[in-house]
Amino acid sequence: MPDYSELEAVLGHSFRDRALLEQALRHASWCNERAPADKGKLPDNERLEFLGDAVLGLLVGQRLMERFPDGHQGNLSITRQQVVSEEGLSEVARANQIGQWLILGKGEEKSGGRDKTKILADAFEALIGAVYVDGGFAAASTVVDRLLTDRINEAELKNFYDFKTRLQETAQARLLPSPTYQVVRELGPDHAKQFEVAALIDGQEWGRAVGRSKQRAEQMAAAEANFRLEGSDAGTRPKKKKTKEPG
Repeated sequence: MPDYSELEAVLGHSFRDRALLEQALRHASWCNERAPADKGKLPDNERLEFLGDAVLGLLVGQRLMERFPDGHQGNLSITRQQVVSEEGLSEVARANQIGQWLILGKGEEKSGGRDKTKILADAFEALIGAVYVDGGFAAASTVVDRLLTDRINEAELKNFYDFKTRLQETAQARLLPSPTYQVVRELGPDHAKQFEVAALIDGQEWGRAVGRSKQRAEQMAAAEANFRLEGSDAGTRPKKKKTKEPG
């Protein structure tokens, strides 16, 4: 078994049973490529993923209940879903270089499986499930706080203050077309990519922002656009030219 000390340091949990940790990293593609007689002896991470999904939902829900004691159930539910979404968890996995530890089949390895959104998100859930089995609820809670606090904080603005919806309503009230969003450019390396997005109304740019996902950048661009639109006279258009892709 490899030395998983570095990964344990990332998680903030030392496993009593490292076989659980290894199982959490073992993708079904690796198991499926083994000889039929070997199948089942080393299970893949799907059962731990199932458990981790439930543990994550409970822990993130608890954090949001504490942070927003008067929060509406619908908003809390939407925000929790954003935090534990496939995209969100894969971002956290990339930021912590979980992909380098994955145990993949040859085919999945060749097709770039270590950076695939679904595989990373599933592995992250499986790791939380493994921590829960190995160390209990308190250990899983510590790992969630360590790795997801920033995402929970970022999700507040995105979901409790949905600027895309607000901009849509403001535009409608001013009899303007629905806003659209355009990726102006992508920044940074693949494992830490950021997106610059412009918010457009009737082809004119009203706001622009950079975020670690297209959705986050859209929300922040919508926030700027809504601020400008609400502060303008009805029918006023910004002087900026239409946004075009660079190059």
